[in-house]
Amino acid sequence: MALPDDVKELAAEVRNWGRWGADDEIGTINLITDEVVRDAAALVTTGKRFALGLPLDQAGPQIGAIPGRTNPLRTMLMINTPLTGDPSNFCTSDDTVTMGIQACTHWDGLGHVSYDGNLYNGVPASVINEFGANRLGIHNITSLVSRGVLLDVARAKGVDRLEGGYPITGDDLDAAAELGKVDVRPGDIVLVRTGQMQLFHAGDKMAYGTPAAGPSLQSVRWFREHDVAAVATDNITFEVFPCERDDALLPVHLLHLVDMGMTQGQNWDLEQLAADCADDGRYAFLLDASPLPFTNAVGSPVQPVAIK
Repeated sequence: MALPDDVKELAAEVRNWGRWGADDEIGTINLITDEVVRDAAALVTTGKRFALGLPLDQAGPQIGAIPGRTNPLRTMLMINTPLTGDPSNFCTSDDTVTMGIQACTHWDGLGHVSYDGNLYNGVPASVINEFGANRLGIHNITSLVSRGVLLDVARAKGVDRLEGGYPITGDDLDAAAELGKVDVRPGDIVLVRTGQMQLFHAGDKMAYGTPAAGPSLQSVRWFREHDVAAVATDNITFEVFPCERDDALLPVHLLHLVDMGMTQGQNWDLEQLAADCADDGRYAFLLDASPLPFTNAVGSPVQPVAIK
């Protein structure tokens, strides 16, 4: 089923194809200039650091809903192995891991989704094959450091966690920005807190998965108008799920990644950061969230670190 006409009209309105040239492969990451990073670095005054990634282990958020997207399984290759054969000499231990790249805290790259046969910038979806993303691979994003802004939508609404299935709008994002006394600027990385991560911490993976509050089609213009460089949420679906309408499956993914060229993140643990922001009133910070350089990958695990 093709996207509805009104969704296609919105897609055309926010589309960034050609904005940074016909050969561009990183989309809105282009908005992170040297000046943006210098300004972000100036926000560091205390040195406090907040790691936003989930542990990479078998207790991760995957429950089998997406075939093959398995929680990390780390095993040992060598255990105190003497490489010379003599245990009184050099001995080493080594390990390996098997996991879905997008199993835990991660970025979705611009090769992750397509529609009408197209990826971002009009690149044909056929560039994705058994060898990965021959264009738009996440390795093209060599660093992702910018001003991070926490938009705590749940706190702005006076709740610990938004009700599952709540569609976040542009007005909701404005209200969260007003709560944090921040203005969202071009090149910012926006972190949207719904409170959904609380369910994961409580051990209820099923409830953590769905229903989930998240950005809706009513927020897409807001991200484009503010020239956001990347956006991440504290849930597994990124956008509101179940979807806000029956005739469009995960449409925010499509408009963000395909039309805007905006990298998305999921499964970010924002709880400690949100508590600290509420305590000190500082909702903007330096954020290092660079993806791992998996060549031709359509996503990447990440250990984001917010620095105040």
